[in-house]
Amino acid sequence: EGLRDLGYIEGKNISIEYRWAEGKYERFPDLIAELIALKVDVVVIAGTPATQAYQKARTSIPLVVVAVGDPVGTGIVASLNRPGGNITGLTSISPELEGKRIELLREVIPKLSHIAVLWNPKNAYHAIENKQVEAAAAALRMKVLYLGVETHEQLDNAFAQIVKERPGALLVLADRVFLHNRVLIMDFAAKHRLPGVYAYVELVEAGGLMSYGPNYADMHRRAATYVDKILKGTKPADLPVEAPIKFELMINLKAAKRIGVTVPPSVLYRADKVIKDAPG
Repeated sequence: EGLRDLGYIEGKNISIEYRWAEGKYERFPDLIAELIALKVDVVVIAGTPATQAYQKARTSIPLVVVAVGDPVGTGIVASLNRPGGNITGLTSISPELEGKRIELLREVIPKLSHIAVLWNPKNAYHAIENKQVEAAAAALRMKVLYLGVETHEQLDNAFAQIVKERPGALLVLADRVFLHNRVLIMDFAAKHRLPGVYAYVELVEAGGLMSYGPNYADMHRRAATYVDKILKGTKPADLPVEAPIKFELMINLKAAKRIGVTVPPSVLYRADKVIKDAPG
């Protein structure tokens, strides 16, 4: 969509090769090798794990990244203003993002004292995000159940832990494994009447309660401007990495009714998008 707006028409003045890992990180090296072998002019990748896999391929083909957590802290670029090397793009970084998500949960569930966090140990940025979670939870005197999940197969064990420990809410960090398995995760949350806040709107659309974060769809559209500039000769090293300016809150009132949660007007008023419950 972003490329179309800039005058690019697939099959006419641009050719696009698509590759999907489907939440399976072990596929990254082979998929990246395929793109390198095709001698493409520029690669676009979403997320920190895939970006780090691209770095390991040691190719000089320019890379535009979308929604990487902390590109400086994870060694992807030298700095946001002067990325250096052959990588630039858009970051989803915000030092207080996880804290704000936890505060939202407390606003909706005032007596909340215990939360579960789904995170991926293979995602380097999650170690940084977990520190945000720890600080916010400590400030609100909450207990945190950390559940490391790297693959689809490990979700069942995480679910069993939640059933055993009975946390009052669920926080799911931004990761392609969770995005790919969103229906499974949200069906579990609904079955166990577990309210939650999520990084992706797709989890709310799949039946989750709330999402709060940058507009990822807009980030992908914005990536087209980087592709355009690189194709016209600009070096990635000369294109500053863009940080998100606006964060969006999405609330699913149908999910709230299903799990027996009342979203207070003070939270509902701040929502950018609301999925409304059917009358009657």
